[in-house]
Amino acid sequence: MNFADIINQPIFQLIIEILLFGIFTLVCEFILKKMKDSQNRFLNPHEFLPESEIHTLRQVFYLIVMALSFVNILYSLIVTNMNHIIYFAIFDIFLSLGIAVSLDKSSTKNKILFLLLVPYGALTYILFGITWISFLDLVHILIFIYFIKFYYDKFREYTTSNRLGLTIILLFAIIFISFFITQLAEQVNPLDALVMVSNAFTSNGYAVLGHSIPGKLNSIFLVWGGYIISGAGTATLTAAILIRHFNKRLEKLEKIIEEESE
Repeated sequence: MNFADIINQPIFQLIIEILLFGIFTLVCEFILKKMKDSQNRFLNPHEFLPESEIHTLRQVFYLIVMALSFVNILYSLIVTNMNHIIYFAIFDIFLSLGIAVSLDKSSTKNKILFLLLVPYGALTYILFGITWISFLDLVHILIFIYFIKFYYDKFREYTTSNRLGLTIILLFAIIFISFFITQLAEQVNPLDALVMVSNAFTSNGYAVLGHSIPGKLNSIFLVWGGYIISGAGTATLTAAILIRHFNKRLEKLEKIIEEESE
């Protein structure tokens, strides 16, 4: 049996994909650990954002992971355009990798979840072409359904423990529903729909900014980055005004107390 025959063996492909995904996960975990241990002020969100904004972003993070998992399931079932499969394969790999990095793999249950989280179908398509391993995507879909429930529970726990409001769910639902409506109404691909919804929500128009995929992704980054920073700036300015106001009131109160004491 030559090397080409070995590569075409499904078991060999399966092992290669598990090892490759495991290496990617370890590299990402190492980078994140270095960033957390770093004393660089630019890597500390508390240097840029008020505490309330950080709590909101944490809530949004859980909701975004849930939404991306749902989109991944949806397009795994309905995408038939071969020209778009490569993009969804890359999306599936990065989403699976992001969840795998945040997964605590110390327990036996989570180790099994990690093995089931490996995007076998996407890796098989990119590395070897479509083979029988792609049918394991059916299990992959079930795992993402599990993680939708998992991150929803994390969202509720975080919201309750920090006594935060649930208004963010309504806001996120509006954006998420508009994302699908835009695709159907405007007959555009998911990336263009996301760009259009992002621009419309942040009052930057209703057009697709950028002609290439990197340009469109950069447009989304600029729109939402500017939206977050502007919100943080407004909150910081409001807090500064309120603190200045109450400091003046406190000084007057201290003077009254001193006069009464005399």
